[in-house]
Amino acid sequence: MVDIIEKKRDGEELSKEEIAFFIDGYTNETIPDYQVSALLMAIYFNGMTAEEQGHLTLAMVQSGDQIDLSAINGIKVDKHSTGGVGDTTTLILAPLVAACGVPVAKMSGRGLGHTGGTLDKLEAIEGFHIELTEDQFVKQVNELKLAVIGQSGNLTPADKKLYALRDVTATVNSIPLIASSIMSKKIAAGANAIVLDVKTGDGAFMKTIEDAEALANSMVAIGEQVGRHTMAVISDMSQPLGYAIGNALEVKEAIDTLKGEGPEDLTELCYVLGSKMIVAGGKAESEEEARQMLEAVIQDGSALELFGRMIEEQGGDSKIIHDPSLLAQADFQIEVPALKSGTISQMDADDIGVAAMMLGAGRATKEDTIDLAVGIVLTKKIGDAVVEGEPLAIIHSNNENVEKTISMLQNHIHITEEVQTKPALIIKAIG
Repeated sequence: MVDIIEKKRDGEELSKEEIAFFIDGYTNETIPDYQVSALLMAIYFNGMTAEEQGHLTLAMVQSGDQIDLSAINGIKVDKHSTGGVGDTTTLILAPLVAACGVPVAKMSGRGLGHTGGTLDKLEAIEGFHIELTEDQFVKQVNELKLAVIGQSGNLTPADKKLYALRDVTATVNSIPLIASSIMSKKIAAGANAIVLDVKTGDGAFMKTIEDAEALANSMVAIGEQVGRHTMAVISDMSQPLGYAIGNALEVKEAIDTLKGEGPEDLTELCYVLGSKMIVAGGKAESEEEARQMLEAVIQDGSALELFGRMIEEQGGDSKIIHDPSLLAQADFQIEVPALKSGTISQMDADDIGVAAMMLGAGRATKEDTIDLAVGIVLTKKIGDAVVEGEPLAIIHSNNENVEKTISMLQNHIHITEEVQTKPALIIKAIG
């Protein structure tokens, strides 16, 4: 291990065998934290080649269970977002793409941060259960083309150990380590093709377009190297996506979007990502043709109906697709008035997300309990005009005392007298 640390410290390329040795040893606890910490810091400063990243990803995949989806008919396409505020795309994309004939066998996680993850959002639907046996999962995807469940088994234990160590050694922000971490989980989950939504801006992990592009390129290169067709989209997270931030509120927004009545930015992002998923799944020759298919399944109601069938199959109350008021409701709805007239110039997405978390919509630690009913529904986006006293947002809370949240939103939704242009949603496509 000393030789491997020395080699990477001096900027040399590690071999497949050297990377496998360190991952196996760390997973099996024959190599100590302090040596792996030294290697992570060397990687942080010297980076990794595309080949090294591919070897690292596969070594992490092979450290635990791998899901075999071969019993599911067709090309299985997975989608991954690097996260943001109000990102409800999985709830919309899964039934949307499945309604076009591409099987979506999705394993999702819980969220740390502003709001819950996809699983928490689905659990805002009464009775919905996220656990299926492997046989039930395969059967449901073959019948419906759609299932969304929690991650099961011992997937990528090396990644879990490495991530915990990166967190305490200031090596989280290393693009090769981020790319390998994300891709190892996607590859272990068994999909044939992967579409990535890499966020950039204030509410994203990657704050600059340059970093987002570097991460997207790394992940696409890893996917192609290990034989998984991979594409990426870099999308804007300088403001929350859509209007809703909070679990039940985001489920309602997903239903609105599947009805063709959703926010413009959320709908457009789902069309862009969904088009790539359908092309990767072999159901369309071009993204233009794929987009027409997506628009058709929204217009004829089949995507919404399929979402209802998935909810029913997984124990939930499918009546919510026609009556979202059956979702968990907060006791109080409180308006956040604008302090002056003008145009929305900036929305500090991270801080707006923190405001939702303070209401109970998200988790600061893994042990925190989420209140599925609470959150924030914005009424304005960047570039919109606002009049003094008009609501900027509506707070959904189970506590009437939300002065701190009102103040936080007023401080982080900026109003100017100048005319503002709306930010571009899709910045770049890769692969």
